Amino acid sequence: MSKTDYYELLGVSREASQGDIKKAYRKAALRYHPDKNPDNVEAEKMFRDVSEAYEVLQDDEKRQLYDRYGHAGLEGQSIGFGNAGDIFDVFGDLFGFGGGRGRQRTSRGASLRFEVAIDFKEMATGATKNIEIQRHEICNDCSGSGCKPGTQPHSCEVCGGSGQVAQSHGFFSLATTCSQCRGAGQIIQDPCQRCHGQGMAPVDRTIEVKIPPGLQDGQQLRIAGEGEPSMNGGPRGDLLCLIRVRPHQFFERHGDDIVCQVPISFTQAALGAEIQIPTLEGSTSMKIPRGTQSGQILRLSQQGIPNVRGYGQGDLLVQITVEIPKKLTRRQEEILRDFAQTEQKNVTPERKSFLERMKQFFEPI
Repeated sequence: MSKTDYYELLGVSREASQGDIKKAYRKAALRYHPDKNPDNVEAEKMFRDVSEAYEVLQDDEKRQLYDRYGHAGLEGQSIGFGNAGDIFDVFGDLFGFGGGRGRQRTSRGASLRFEVAIDFKEMATGATKNIEIQRHEICNDCSGSGCKPGTQPHSCEVCGGSGQVAQSHGFFSLATTCSQCRGAGQIIQDPCQRCHGQGMAPVDRTIEVKIPPGLQDGQQLRIAGEGEPSMNGGPRGDLLCLIRVRPHQFFERHGDDIVCQVPISFTQAALGAEIQIPTLEGSTSMKIPRGTQSGQILRLSQQGIPNVRGYGQGDLLVQITVEIPKKLTRRQEEILRDFAQTEQKNVTPERKSFLERMKQFFEPI
């Protein structure tokens, strides 16, 4: 079943700013909010749809994928909401209050950030890395209760254990976090000594990170659900891996292409030659045509970086640099002087053109 265009759902143009998108979503969310449309299945569906559209368009990376490839570009992305509670969380975040259903909101755990260093070849071929991180887990001493072993928490007298205090504002029934228990619904009088009443304690973990080929230096890889746990029953945060690519002694990356500077002698450049050049897989031979100029680029197809989204592979660009010898033997100098004499009789087209232009420049008008 085809999906409605996200911009059409929110009633904005494709050039709309983030402020315009937020304003349009606010208007649509108020219109279709289930509290305003009780038992209206169509309104609840529209509320889900506009919330999904807002989730994509307010995220710069997802919006770029959608603008370029449409809904197909978001395949594999975490798009949409697993349940109605997730939608109300987004709605509450936008307007600055709770979900409006008299329930305690759950929140996602914090994300962790970690730098992962890879070699240039690993960037091109992909790699699997095991990284050591420290994150919080359920405390073994209190089993996550936060209470000293043998004790129990007490229900909060202010909110009655709900964690929230209800307030009415027109057709909305809003709930604010209880200031006494800070939304927990319970009061811990004898906290656990290991976790200090938090219910969580830091532990060391080894996480396997699979790095796809083609990622650029500075890009971020998201490992879902490997971050910090939620303090109130929500999902875990994510592990955000910042990719750092070590420099290579031969190669530089330009998009999906690899550039390698290869020096040759001026005789090889003039007469042509077959030389060995480095590639990601080892060395290979390349023919240097006669008359190759310094700075000229020769291309080896499909020897570059695989596109991170699977759209082909770049090339290896070999930039030729012609080396001029600094020291000559007597015989070499004699040969070059003989060659220079022939150049005066047979001036190359490029040299001749330059001399003619220089003569015109200095001649008086």
